[in-house]
Amino acid sequence: MRLGYFTMPMHPIGRNWTQTLKEDRESIIMADRLGFHDAFVGEHLADKLENITSSMIFLASLISDTKTIKLATGTSNLSQMHPTLVASHAAMMDHLSEGRFILGISAGALPTDAEALQNLDKDRQKMYRDAIDVILEIWRRDPPYDIDLPDNQFKVSTGRTGDLSLGVGYLAKPYQTPHPEIVGTVVTPHSNSAYAMGKRNFHPLSANFLLSKWVKTHWARYVEGKTEVGHVADTSDWRIARTVFVADDEATARRYGVEDANSPYRAYYEQMMRKMIRARRINIFKESPDEPDSAVTLEGVLDKLVIRGTVNSVVDQILALREEVGDFGELVYAGMDWVDPGLTKRSMELMANQVTPRVRDAIRIPVAAQ
Repeated sequence: MRLGYFTMPMHPIGRNWTQTLKEDRESIIMADRLGFHDAFVGEHLADKLENITSSMIFLASLISDTKTIKLATGTSNLSQMHPTLVASHAAMMDHLSEGRFILGISAGALPTDAEALQNLDKDRQKMYRDAIDVILEIWRRDPPYDIDLPDNQFKVSTGRTGDLSLGVGYLAKPYQTPHPEIVGTVVTPHSNSAYAMGKRNFHPLSANFLLSKWVKTHWARYVEGKTEVGHVADTSDWRIARTVFVADDEATARRYGVEDANSPYRAYYEQMMRKMIRARRINIFKESPDEPDSAVTLEGVLDKLVIRGTVNSVVDQILALREEVGDFGELVYAGMDWVDPGLTKRSMELMANQVTPRVRDAIRIPVAAQ
C-alpha cells in the first residue's frame, strides 16, 4: 500500500493568503521528505477558503524543492480552460518535473467558478468529456493535428498558419510516454465517473468526505468499466483518500481531531456540510438516501469520517477500512489547515514512519512490490 497526500486545501476565511500558501507548500515538501508517493492539490477560482487558483502553477513551485514525490493536480477543472491550454501546460509540467507529474481531472464542481467564467448554464460535464478526448488526441497526433471529433465542441488545428520549418505549429507532448497517469476524483455513491474511468484506463481516487460504505461501490463500478473494454482491473490503481489524524495519545487525538472548537477537522467538515447542503448533495453523508437531512449531524460526520487516534488505533482503523472496502493501492492522507503546526507535522510523521509500515506488514505486501 502506497501513502499519498491530498489537500483541497481549506483554510479559515480570515487567514492570510500568502501564509497559507507557504504552509501548503511546506506540507508537500515535508511529505516528500517522509516518502509519500504523490501529492494531489485542488483548485478553485472563486473560493476564499479553498484558495489555490491554479494547482499546476502551485505544483510547479514545488519541483525544485522536492526530490521523489509525484506532483498531481487534484484536479485540473477541464470545463474552465480550452483543452489545448491544459494539454500544453500539463506537457510542460511533465518535462519540468522529469516525469513526476500526474494529471488529475474533473469537470469542476464549484458553480461560482463557472459563473465567473460565463459557463454556469453550459453542460460542464460534456465540456469535461470533450476536453479530455481532445487533450489525448493532441498528445497522440502530430501537426497539423486537424482534431475534429464527432459531437465534440473543441476543434484543434495548426494547418492554416503553421510552418514546421520554422518550428511553428507544434503542440507540446509530455515527458512520459504516452502521457502522464490520469486520475479522476470520485465523489458519489455508485459513481458513473468510476465506470467511465475504467473504460478509459484512467485511475480512480475516492474522496475523503465520502462514507466508506459508498467508497466500496466505486471499485465495483470501475471493474464494470474495465470489463466492458476487455481489460482486467488492478487494485493497485485505486486510491482512497481519508481524513486522518495520528497523535501520541488518545486524549490529544480526540481533542484536536474532533472535540476542540478550533479543531481543523471540525472546521473542515462543518464547512463541507454547509457546502453540500447548499449544493443539495447532503446525501453523500447519509448511510441511506432515505434518511432525512436532519439525521446528518456534524458529530456523526466527524465520527464516521475522521480516522483519529494513536498509532495502534489508526493502524486498526485502516485495516478495518480495507476489510470493509477491499484491497486498494494507495491511502491518500487529507491535509488540513495548520491550527497547530506541531500536531500537524507530528501526525504526518507518525503516519509515514509508523502507521504505514505497520499496515504494510499486516497485509503482507513488501515495499519492493509497491
